Amino acid sequence: MGTAVGTVWGRAEQQDFRSRVRGTLLGAALGDALGAPLAGLGAAAVREACGDEGPAGPGEAYGRRGAVTAHTQLSLFTVDGLIRAQVRRDTGAWHPPTDVHLAYRRWAATQSDWGPDERRTGDGWLARQEWLYSRRGPERSCLSGFGDRGMGTLEAVRNPGERGPGALTRSAPFGLLVGWDPGLVLQLALECAAQSHGHPAARLAAGAYALLVHGAARGEPLEAATGRVLALAAEQPGGEEVGEALRAAVHGVRQGPPDPALVEELAGGGGAEGVLAAALYAALVCEDVSQGLRLAVRHGGPSPAVGAVCGGLLGALHGETALPPAWLAELEGRATVLELADDFALEMTHGAALHGPEGASPGWLARYPRA
Repeated sequence: MGTAVGTVWGRAEQQDFRSRVRGTLLGAALGDALGAPLAGLGAAAVREACGDEGPAGPGEAYGRRGAVTAHTQLSLFTVDGLIRAQVRRDTGAWHPPTDVHLAYRRWAATQSDWGPDERRTGDGWLARQEWLYSRRGPERSCLSGFGDRGMGTLEAVRNPGERGPGALTRSAPFGLLVGWDPGLVLQLALECAAQSHGHPAARLAAGAYALLVHGAARGEPLEAATGRVLALAAEQPGGEEVGEALRAAVHGVRQGPPDPALVEELAGGGGAEGVLAAALYAALVCEDVSQGLRLAVRHGGPSPAVGAVCGGLLGALHGETALPPAWLAELEGRATVLELADDFALEMTHGAALHGPEGASPGWLARYPRA
């Protein structure tokens, strides 16, 4: 990996950034939770369950209201890995894909262990959150990709034919590296996607999502960010499929009012590029966050994935205060998401005050060990 572009943070910039980080992670979790009760239902069953306007709020899944799926779990561990990469850089080691992979390995442990293992002193605080120790429909490719110490790379991808959305939905945090050059953000997202999803379209969809979040988090209109992403995607393997999907989403916005049937059509068979296109369409065509998320999940396709990606885009674009408060009140793990979001914002804006080669805050290293 290359080096990041530095950013100078004023107070207003810090507050805006924190709001967008919170908005991205909470928005993605809300979209995931809104879609979770609809997963596996056909279009007719979805209409019967939530009517023409979509769900009024998070319903019940996995035995509780507002439950999130593996999409949110893995997104949180992406953030954990990015913070750990910054902290471990003090030792002279700088390879974020490795730190993110180690974070995904900690997620994989939550899918098989009964609960946190206090003997694993290097786990840090996120892996000790008991509510994460629940299997919530993870893709097999994620379980196999992170089930052993071997790390997939762009030269030796894991699951070469896998094109599902499991890498896409965990990639919003890469876009929150707002001080990085877009090319570096894309490269990091591609390298981390290859750890579980080897198909070029799945990898590039994850990278494109990260770039869309990157533009939105820096205050760029979503339409402009989409144009820039299309130009960058054209130069990558899988660019034709992802570009075609994104152009179809933009074309759909120009065809008229929000259309749930078009969301389902764009999502297609649930491949990553289709999920991204459906989510982008919902984010572009909606009047507000709640309308966008309802539209994103109101179909017979992969509702949690489309909802999560749409929520990440809208949250990055508008910040946390645009999210529906009544929905947030029911969201599983909201306190953890907020705490992690604030830690990420703190690390990115004040990392030098928290740790360095000469010394570090003991509390910060206990949360994010260098090991």
